[in-house]
Amino acid sequence: MKAGFFNPYLDTLGGGERYTLTLAEYLITKGWEVDIFGYKSEIKKDLMVKFNLKIERVNFVPSVKSLLQRLKMTRQYDFFFWLSDGSVPFLFSRNNVLHFQVPFHDVDGRSSLNRVKLKRMDHIVCNSKFTKKFIDREYGVNSGVIHPPIDIESFSPGKKKNLILSVGRFSQLLQAKRQDILVSSFQKLCDQGLKDWQLVLAGATGVGGEDYFNQLKRQVKDYPIELLADVDFKTLKKLYSEAKIFWSASGYGIDEEKEPEKVEHFGIAIVEAMAAGCVPVAVGKGGAKEIIKKGKTGFLWENEEELVGVTQDLIADPANLSSLSKAVIKSSQAFSKKKFCQKFDEIITPAS
Repeated sequence: MKAGFFNPYLDTLGGGERYTLTLAEYLITKGWEVDIFGYKSEIKKDLMVKFNLKIERVNFVPSVKSLLQRLKMTRQYDFFFWLSDGSVPFLFSRNNVLHFQVPFHDVDGRSSLNRVKLKRMDHIVCNSKFTKKFIDREYGVNSGVIHPPIDIESFSPGKKKNLILSVGRFSQLLQAKRQDILVSSFQKLCDQGLKDWQLVLAGATGVGGEDYFNQLKRQVKDYPIELLADVDFKTLKKLYSEAKIFWSASGYGIDEEKEPEKVEHFGIAIVEAMAAGCVPVAVGKGGAKEIIKKGKTGFLWENEEELVGVTQDLIADPANLSSLSKAVIKSSQAFSKKKFCQKFDEIITPAS
């Protein structure tokens, strides 16, 4: 059996790339031959290190541009997975899967040409119900949902400290993680009497992130807040294991109906934190609403007053915080790699 993959963002090493490569790894374990288009083989080492995936046997091959070349190329595959950048390709394999990670809108999704292309798709899959809502509306389809695979086994609770953790890139491209709001909220907690607790903000600086990171350093002043840039995976796991509460401000102040691309489309870091027993407190927008059951596996907030209030209540009730910690660990299992692979098993068999 032979599978082909295309992901235009593979060198960005983000959530969509983990999604793509986890599926590629799974097919390899089932004896498939896997080709990934558009990149040189030199990228393989970085991908393996970043995502801790066994993709040694993946082949990297050049892309083809003309329709005739693509017709000849994709026909040789039993299965083809294409991650969309908003456009719709012509695919001709025996089983064509078009995947959306971003809730695209206003891209002329229902054009006559797109309708022709979409008829070639055996499956259209989104990473969340939130993304699905916008994709279905934009392209006039009824897509399925398979949530991203989280490496649950890599995260576990350790000796917990009085620590609130937030993980998210500091760059301001597309989605602003709004660490500035988290800093000001923690400062309010401290000003209202909170003692012996620390806030840690960890994430990659990336393109345009250094200026914002330096701005946050000036904002922190003398409060017990630590900023960690470009931490390695080992350090990140340790932080998750020690933290009691996980904060996320991604999507704060955004109208998700008008700008859905600017809120969390799913929320991988939230699930990673839950797997380590951190109780999540996240903005009630985007994919977070699919992960967190309010009051049972975390809390959702809309403004700083709610964030501060919910956090004060959690800190004031250690027994409830401990109970919630156990609940979120169990809940995180719904987003495991195993569940992800099981769901793709239902669609990877070539169409008859």
